[in-house]
Amino acid sequence: MQIILMEKVVNLGNLGDVVKVKDGYARNFLIPQGKAKRATDANRAFFEEKRVELEKAQAEKLAAAQALAEKLEGTTVQISRKAGVDGRLFGSVSNFDIADALIAQGFAVERSSLRLPDGPIKAVGDTHIKVALHSEIVATVIVSVLGEN
Repeated sequence: MQIILMEKVVNLGNLGDVVKVKDGYARNFLIPQGKAKRATDANRAFFEEKRVELEKAQAEKLAAAQALAEKLEGTTVQISRKAGVDGRLFGSVSNFDIADALIAQGFAVERSSLRLPDGPIKAVGDTHIKVALHSEIVATVIVSVLGEN
């Protein structure tokens, strides 16, 4: 299916690109989320009318993400969990726990934007994780897991 991208989509294209994707990806994800429209003549004309507004909105989102990344970069989040004598946690620290801790510190981040490459944290210590605030903006946060007896 041919679609027009209404915003930048990672690994697909930029605002205004006409790309061909699988039908299910377009129907079930891109179109319902407002990230794309079918590439019909009417939608192309609509996009050309709204291009300036969409580019301005995308630039504002990028600027807001950069501002948040500057504040968030290098921030340390401390989370306490029960741990054994060897430093392994009873359970784990997931992106849900980290997002709650960041929100408690006053940072508006979504749980889905946290990147835990090795999965949930299962040991006491410091871990560097990445927060993808925008498709181009990534900040690094230090998660310090403290063990309790």
